[in-house]
Amino acid sequence: MKNNPINKGVISEDFKGTGPISERDIHHRAAELSEIDGRAHLPPTDAEVEQAQRELTGGEDIDAREAAIDALPESERWDPVPGSKGFETPGGISEDMDDEGRSMSEQMVEQGVEEAEHDQMLQAAKAAEKTDREDA
Repeated sequence: MKNNPINKGVISEDFKGTGPISERDIHHRAAELSEIDGRAHLPPTDAEVEQAQRELTGGEDIDAREAAIDALPESERWDPVPGSKGFETPGGISEDMDDEGRSMSEQMVEQGVEEAEHDQMLQAAKAAEKTDREDA
């Protein structure tokens, strides 16, 4: 949800404006964030102060580094060494592939064709034998 730019940096309570944000407001919010992080009796970290300022001024919910990463195209966000082209590894042989690189489906089709050829040759041999007996 976008904030109204006219009200940016203005705090309100019960829909009544309390004025612009002060350093005191930012440090109070940072202390609240510190407490939420389980560090109630410690001073807020710089990151908590920055987050408090972003929250109170209606700034981005993420810091500058995260914003820079989000600005990159999706394909480049993972790149541990920007500019590295890398290389593609050859595809490994899957468990369902045979030594010739045929998939399980191709192997089954080939077995079916071989079985059909065998059946045809067997039927032809039986027919030829029957014909030979009838002729004799």
